[in-house]
Amino acid sequence: MSKKQKLKEAYSILVSLGMPRPQLNDRTALCLLALLDLPPNTPWREAKSPFLGITPIMDWVGTHYEMKYAPNTRETFRRQSMHQFEQAGIVLTNPDKPERPINSPKTVYQIESNLLGILRKFGNPAYDTSLSNYLNQRKTLVIQYANAREMQLVPIKLKDGQQIKLSAGEHSKLIKAIIEDFASRYIPNGELVYVGDTGDKFGYFDKELLRKIGLVLNTHGKMPDVVIYYREKNWLILVESVTSHGPVDAKRHQELAQLFKSCSAGLVYVSAFPTRKVFLKHLQFISWETEVWIADSPTHMIHFNGERFLGPYEEKIGK
Repeated sequence: MSKKQKLKEAYSILVSLGMPRPQLNDRTALCLLALLDLPPNTPWREAKSPFLGITPIMDWVGTHYEMKYAPNTRETFRRQSMHQFEQAGIVLTNPDKPERPINSPKTVYQIESNLLGILRKFGNPAYDTSLSNYLNQRKTLVIQYANAREMQLVPIKLKDGQQIKLSAGEHSKLIKAIIEDFASRYIPNGELVYVGDTGDKFGYFDKELLRKIGLVLNTHGKMPDVVIYYREKNWLILVESVTSHGPVDAKRHQELAQLFKSCSAGLVYVSAFPTRKVFLKHLQFISWETEVWIADSPTHMIHFNGERFLGPYEEKIGK
């Protein structure tokens, strides 16, 4: 069978599954074929269900269908093909390890098992009946998988009783600690302005509050992980959640200063770490005039501001 014919068949399946118009293209059809491990000469009855990440999918496409995509199109594959597959229940994300962060380089996708059984029948008389039965129950399946994903989210309680949920992973767990532990200790009555999320990008965003302190943002790509307004002192606390990379180093310090330069509040820069061990990996990069908080030692902070804090502490010996 020619590559063109196999691609045409995959396209027809996307149509039958009711994929949105923006996903009816070669890229998404090739993603489906990769997830089934179906080179041009492999019959549909031999479809498989390997675990594949975005880069392996792109490599597979280049090898078997000779269609090369630039490395910088990875996000297009993820956001414009795989994301819709996931929402529709066509693929499962990280079925081998559901708690894996969605932005992890180890993220993998796998074709959903019920659909796999149906696609193996493509081209024979039983296919149409099986597909029809599948489509009749598809909504139930999608809800089922959505509920399973929901269970993996990290819940965060806000002061007003509201709750937000972030994508699973160590990064989100640290953000939870920043909001529930760090803020409660060091920013009493602080008002949450922004929380980023690796999955949704905007876990929470109070644009109106930010506007009131003199800042209107047209882009959010460089936002810190957590932004909290300390009204009593008119401070804006900018916190980076550091589990593998991203402390407030000299470069990041400048980026944030530039991003928030029109803000009427004073800026406080904080790098938050889950443990001392992780902190020590980044110690040499921490920028001066910033703060460090470590989640497993929540009652203390490290100030990279020597001249402001030099002085004796009250001795506790014998007290």
